[in-house]
Amino acid sequence: MTSANGIDTGIPPSGSGCVECDAVGGWWFHLRRCAQCGHIGCCDDSPAKHASAHYRDTGHPVIRSFEPGEGWFWNFDTNELYESGPDLAPPVSHPADQPAPGPAGRVPEDWARELRS
Repeated sequence: MTSANGIDTGIPPSGSGCVECDAVGGWWFHLRRCAQCGHIGCCDDSPAKHASAHYRDTGHPVIRSFEPGEGWFWNFDTNELYESGPDLAPPVSHPADQPAPGPAGRVPEDWARELRS
């Protein structure tokens, strides 16, 4: 069911990793889930920033963390953080054994330096 703010609690996530990074063999720091369509994108601390690009491309304003143990939401339209929100369709995070940064095997050894660049 889609609410007035564009959140659809019935849509599952698009996968367990950033859709665009997975398509090109890239890597991410943390993952975000579009609360409207379920698209999984990488955060703005990641090299490619696919979650915010998804917002710019689609206008879907609300994301939720897709990290284990995190349940916060962010609204790009209002630049507001919400510590909690409605329950979304499972799963609510990437698998707990998937590292951050991730995915395993694609993260460069000097990943921290790359993020600071």
